[in-house]
Amino acid sequence: MNVSCSSSGMVPVSTLGTPRIGLRRELKAALESYWSGKIDQAALLDIAARLRAANWARQKALGVTNIPSNDFSLYDHVLDTAVMVGAIPEAYGWTDGPVPLDTYFAMARGSQGDAVCEHGHAHVHGEGVPALEMTKWFDTNYHYMVPEFVAGQRFTLASSKAVDEYREAKVLGYDTRPVLLGPVTFLRLGKAKDTGLDPLSLLGDLLPVYVETLRRLSASGAEWVQMDEPCLVTDLDDAARAALREAYGFFAHALPKLKIMLTSYFGGLGDNLDTALALPVAGLHLDLARAPEQLAEVSTKARAGLALSLGVIDGRNVWRADLSKLLAALEPVVRKRGTDHVEIAPSCSLLHVPIDLAQETALDPDVKSWLAFAVQKMEELTTLATAVSGHRQAVADKLAASSAAAEARRMSLKVHNPAVAERLAAVTPEMVRRASPFAERVRVQRERLRVPTFPTTTIGSFPQTPEVRKARAAHGRGEVSDAAYDAFLREETAATIRWQEEIGLDVLVHGEFERNDMVQYFGEQLEGFAFTRHGWVQSYGSRYVRPPVLFGDVARPQPMTVEWWRYAQSITRRPMKGMLTGPVTILNWSFVRDDVPRSLACRQIALAIRDEVTDLEAAGAMMIQIDEAAIREGLPLRRADWDAYLGWAVESFRLCAAGVRDATQIHTHMCYSEFNDIIAAIGAMDADVISIETSRSKMELLDAFVSYRYPNEIGPGVYDIHSPRVPTVDEIAELLAKATRLLAPEQIWVNPDCGLKTRKWEEVRPALINMVAAANRLRGDLAQAAE
Repeated sequence: MNVSCSSSGMVPVSTLGTPRIGLRRELKAALESYWSGKIDQAALLDIAARLRAANWARQKALGVTNIPSNDFSLYDHVLDTAVMVGAIPEAYGWTDGPVPLDTYFAMARGSQGDAVCEHGHAHVHGEGVPALEMTKWFDTNYHYMVPEFVAGQRFTLASSKAVDEYREAKVLGYDTRPVLLGPVTFLRLGKAKDTGLDPLSLLGDLLPVYVETLRRLSASGAEWVQMDEPCLVTDLDDAARAALREAYGFFAHALPKLKIMLTSYFGGLGDNLDTALALPVAGLHLDLARAPEQLAEVSTKARAGLALSLGVIDGRNVWRADLSKLLAALEPVVRKRGTDHVEIAPSCSLLHVPIDLAQETALDPDVKSWLAFAVQKMEELTTLATAVSGHRQAVADKLAASSAAAEARRMSLKVHNPAVAERLAAVTPEMVRRASPFAERVRVQRERLRVPTFPTTTIGSFPQTPEVRKARAAHGRGEVSDAAYDAFLREETAATIRWQEEIGLDVLVHGEFERNDMVQYFGEQLEGFAFTRHGWVQSYGSRYVRPPVLFGDVARPQPMTVEWWRYAQSITRRPMKGMLTGPVTILNWSFVRDDVPRSLACRQIALAIRDEVTDLEAAGAMMIQIDEAAIREGLPLRRADWDAYLGWAVESFRLCAAGVRDATQIHTHMCYSEFNDIIAAIGAMDADVISIETSRSKMELLDAFVSYRYPNEIGPGVYDIHSPRVPTVDEIAELLAKATRLLAPEQIWVNPDCGLKTRKWEEVRPALINMVAAANRLRGDLAQAAE
């Protein structure tokens, strides 16, 4: 029986959600094989079913009581929700009935042309369609597809996925707790395409579709449903709180016997606590890793019959918990409420951590002893549940081992480096300021660089082809010598530089073929980082990353990129950008130590990158790009906390960038994010050129730069590299023309919206050729207008 409270005297264990990708990234291989035509839809769905079965079996074996279903997705759970309720934009050609899989993937990835299903029906027409916008899931590095809403939006049940997967689990012997993204969070995550439309005004039309899904789940045997409303940890106005009351009142009236576990995560409920506690739900989940202070107030205010799900194990980070300390906080709550109205859980879905630490056979043993991945976190949960249920002696050895690991980490000399602390203490205010303001620097830079109006460039990486990946893997296994591997990389680099020259790019990059990942590559050369072999987590779709583990003080023993830059610049006369990853992005895309403030760790990284910047300049680099793709995603979910974060994040960027002369042009790049709210902070970074994603939003993001009167130069991304679709010259020229209506021509650079690492050459070549042609067209138009 699926339970959220116990009749056995044992506190139940829940997981909220688990990684979807498979121990060996089976989902990635299956998706990419399907997209390339190597397997058919039936084979893809069979692999997905086997991954779900393995997830359920793993959780059952580890003692999880409340096993989730519908936490699996082929691409993204927000996209799944849009499909469930029929929120399919007209451009994708769907009108009614179940949404075809190729339509689903067109929404996720775009389509180059007619997409034909297995029955021969075209579902995506004409020249193809772009993908939905993509942005960060709250303050994580997971990306979700942004739902679109229009005036008169029609909702209808278009997918039975949640019900199908519940029934699928039941056939296999697992009575699961289905997971749905809550309707209020879903609407707030979406985007109104019509001016003046408030997505929350659509709630009344949306709720009956949710009720139909809930009714089918109940009829299939589900007693509980997990409803995720992470919007509860953000700043809500009265209208949003009223929407929550309307939604959950509607559910309670329509399905009085169905129990809802209302799930909040990524922070504390704060001023939304009373709203959450007043909703007619059977349970409430709390993120006690991010906001442990809320437990006392919630346990005091919560009505007697409300089941509390206590998210005490950090679902966002990889550090092993000190279980004895957690028990001290849990035991009073269990004594007060009893084992029948408490459950133990991670702070959020385990989607954000790797699957199993046991696969890591090459990690430093000390560092490994401090870590816990999804499997180990489930073990921690069951240990806590056993101990807090009155059986502490049965898990005494595990509790003692947990405490010993915490103490060993605290005292380890691998964690603490006095020289780093001394250098950080010596930072002066002058070290975070460029010598001259931008208005003076830009004159010097333009005179030195001599690039045309609308200069063309790329963000940094070029396709990591199967040949590149194969060579890297063979080198890693010792099958290819260092000399042979280096020669291969030089050939790839030289060919890419020659091709950039041939198509007429103005500012070149070397392609980054020597780099495995934009964070990992640097972390592997810095002290204080450890790396896994199988620690993959999903970033979006089939894009997975292995975040470094930042376990100690950070220092740079030697230059990291200078020799590759020297080689690249030596074979071209055009400017070659030096390519670095910024300190805030390295921090936000790593599993960060939790024993010091994040701001301190970021400044340590900034000093290491500063050394690399000045070494590149000394080697002759005229342009240095310091990517801060993740600066927006680190923004706290509550506005009251923004200033503190932005203060140290901007200072860290300036610390690494401000040591160069006026003539050296500093670029930065930012990925999919909403920038409007932090535009002043972006300006304060004082980069000479910023490149940003604007293609999916049709340059809407530039509105913020106009109202702020951004003084520096901007490269608005003119095509979406996360889609295989090749944009036309007309499309790119239209976007650039729109940019010229918002910005001065001399401010505008022309580039894709992100690096090209994940794309194929057959997609990249025509897209960049079209991009250069569009820039040339704009130059011609500008010259004609000046005559």
